[in-house]
Amino acid sequence: MLNVLIGQNVVDNNEIRLITLNPGHFHAALIQKSMYPKLSPIVHVYAPQGTDVDLHLARINAYNKRTDKPTQWDEKIYIGKDYLARMLAEKKGNVVMLAGNNKLKTKYISDAVAAGFHVFADKPMAINAAGYNLLEKSFKLAEQKKVFIYDVMTERYEITSMLQKAFSEFEEVFGVLQDGSVDNPAVIKESIHHFYKEVSGVPLQRPGWFYDVTQEGEGIVDVTTHLVDLIQWSCFPDQILNYEKDIKLWDAKRWATLITPAQFQTSTKLTQVPEYLKNTLNAEGQLTVFSNGQIDYQIRGHFARVKVTWAWQAEPGAGDTHYSIMRGTNASLVIRQGAEQGYQPVFSVESNRFKEVAYRNTFERVFREVTKSFPGISYILMGNTAVFDIPNVYKEGHEAHFARVTEKYLDFLAKGKMPEWEVPNMLVKYKLTTEALNLAIKKSK
Repeated sequence: MLNVLIGQNVVDNNEIRLITLNPGHFHAALIQKSMYPKLSPIVHVYAPQGTDVDLHLARINAYNKRTDKPTQWDEKIYIGKDYLARMLAEKKGNVVMLAGNNKLKTKYISDAVAAGFHVFADKPMAINAAGYNLLEKSFKLAEQKKVFIYDVMTERYEITSMLQKAFSEFEEVFGVLQDGSVDNPAVIKESIHHFYKEVSGVPLQRPGWFYDVTQEGEGIVDVTTHLVDLIQWSCFPDQILNYEKDIKLWDAKRWATLITPAQFQTSTKLTQVPEYLKNTLNAEGQLTVFSNGQIDYQIRGHFARVKVTWAWQAEPGAGDTHYSIMRGTNASLVIRQGAEQGYQPVFSVESNRFKEVAYRNTFERVFREVTKSFPGISYILMGNTAVFDIPNVYKEGHEAHFARVTEKYLDFLAKGKMPEWEVPNMLVKYKLTTEALNLAIKKSK
């Protein structure tokens, strides 16, 4: 039987037990939307009293009571001001799940690792330079303690991102990644998100602190983590990166989304703006939320851009959207998800060389090779663009990706090892986002 190292303790792989600490973000519940053979159904929850934990437990209860494949979670709950001390002392589990107030998260990671727990954390794991420094120390301690810190990078499991990565690895089709320029980057990742939306079929109630960037983190350090991660994962697969050697930060900017008092009340169910948010109110009484950001940088000499934008609510029929392009010397690999695509992600390969018979034949050969891993996928060649048709079986949706990441992490625990590039590349990611925040704030003063 495989073993898992928990500090200096060894437990059977079927004894992996989850602890949920102060859940304040709906991602904590999405981890438990599915059951896992390697994970005990008993989950210990430690939290202070409040709406955050109430909403979390209500979501878990809804998963347990649904008619289609109900879950069987057995939640053991402790509510009290000393929730953190109790969790550290009682050691009821061996993996701490963190998804909530990001101002507190990095300290939670540090404390959990020091006590010998593995940590499975929603992004971001650090929202400023001080948080990054503590996170770096936590990773060093985790290595000593033989425990794993891992963040929830769901976007690696989006089928269009997987196809983009797969085709980029065939030089005969893609070529090599262009160098690009700061004005015309070789790789771009952009996403649009919404404060008010549905999760698991129910309108999402957000905590008031979600609108406080000192607690949630600015947009430039939050969702950008997914985009930076995708660039590292797809452009430099299985490679260890180093911030000082491989990254050059060129520019960063931040800007605000304005939220009306009525929108805030709709989103949070709070009838008054909390005191900690009043300093963000403008002359019209709107909340000024710095939820948007852009980072321009070089990674191993290639120019890259990530950009995140938050709006109040999506257009009817739309949702959060993603745009991406990787420019190769032979072709560009593009993901679009706008109105023209029905707000569904569409992957395409674009190349002037499709006019060449030899290139079309090469592309067809590579297509057959790639789709051995994705049977049923097809494409239509329209001029210089191969547009892919992806069967619904691969279109799991964002919520289902949480199960994929969890399965991957549980597999790491069962094997007792992670790929050697994961930890250094997580540190590069958070170093970049927190340095970009510093630059953007400096520029806006």
